[in-house]
Amino acid sequence: MTIATNNISLPADWRDFWALTKPRVMSLVVFTALCGLLAAPGSIHPVIAFTAILCIATGAGASGALNQWYEAELDAKMKRTAGRPLPDGRMERASALQFGIGLAAFSVGIMGVAVNWLSAAILAFSIFFYAVVYTMWLKPNTPQNIVIGGAAGAFPPVIGWAAVTGDITLLPVLMFALIFFWTPPHFWALALFMKSDYGAAGIPMLPNVAGQRATRNQIFGYSFVLAGIAIAPVLIGLAGMIYGATAILLNAIFLALAFAVWRSETTEASAMKAEKRLFAFSILYLFVAFASLALDRMLLA
Repeated sequence: MTIATNNISLPADWRDFWALTKPRVMSLVVFTALCGLLAAPGSIHPVIAFTAILCIATGAGASGALNQWYEAELDAKMKRTAGRPLPDGRMERASALQFGIGLAAFSVGIMGVAVNWLSAAILAFSIFFYAVVYTMWLKPNTPQNIVIGGAAGAFPPVIGWAAVTGDITLLPVLMFALIFFWTPPHFWALALFMKSDYGAAGIPMLPNVAGQRATRNQIFGYSFVLAGIAIAPVLIGLAGMIYGATAILLNAIFLALAFAVWRSETTEASAMKAEKRLFAFSILYLFVAFASLALDRMLLA
C-alpha cells in the first residue's frame, strides 16, 4: 500500500493507522465512557467491562478514520491538520476508508455479542452521526455544525452506562447533556484562535461566518447553560457533595475564563491568550467533572 508524494513512494505504517484514529480525541471518549460505566448502578464482570471500553475506543477510532478519509482535501489546506497521513501523502484514501469501516463493524459487532445490543446500537449510531451527519453534512454547511454535531462526542458515557444496566435513565442523559453543552464553548474557543485555518479550508465555523464578537457572546451564554447542567445531578439527588463541590468550583473557573473571552476585543493582543486559556481549561474541566461524578456515585453505592 503505497502512494506517490513528490515523486517518492511512501508506505503507510502502523503509526499512520494509529494517527487515523485521532488518539487524543479517543482518550477523552474512553475516559467519559469509563466514567459512565463506573457511575452506573449494578455490577459488570471486569472482562465484559474491558470489552465494552475497548469497543467504544475502537468505535471512536473508526469515526476518526472515516472523518479523515472524507476530509483529506480539507485537512491539506489547514496547518493544524496538513501533517495527517492522508494530506501528507503517506496513505491511500481507500485504505483509510477500509480501515474505518472495518473498525466500525468490529466494534459494533463485538459490543452487541459480548455486552448487549442497546449499547451496540448507541455505538453504531454515534459512529454514523459523527462520520455522516457531522462530517459530511453539518460541518461543511452550517456555522452551527459544532452545536448539533456535539452530540457525537456526548454518547460515550451513555454507552458505558448502558453496557452495565441495559437501559438509559436520567443521569446518563445529564452526562450526555454535559458534554453536549460543553462542546460549543470548547470548540469555539479553538475556532477563535484558529480562525484563519478554518477560513483557508472554507469551513463555516462561527467566527468566520458571524464574527468574533458574536462567537464570544455565544461562548459566554453557553457557559451559563453548561453550569446549570453540571449542577443539576446534585439538585435532583443523583450525586452527592463530592461532585457538587467540584462542579461548583469547575464552573466558577469556566465562567471566569469565558467572561475573559467575552470581554476581549478582536484588536487586543490578550484576546488570543484568553481563548487559549479557556480551550486548555475546558479539557481539564471535562476530565475532572466526570472523574468526580464517577467517584461520587461509587461512594454512594
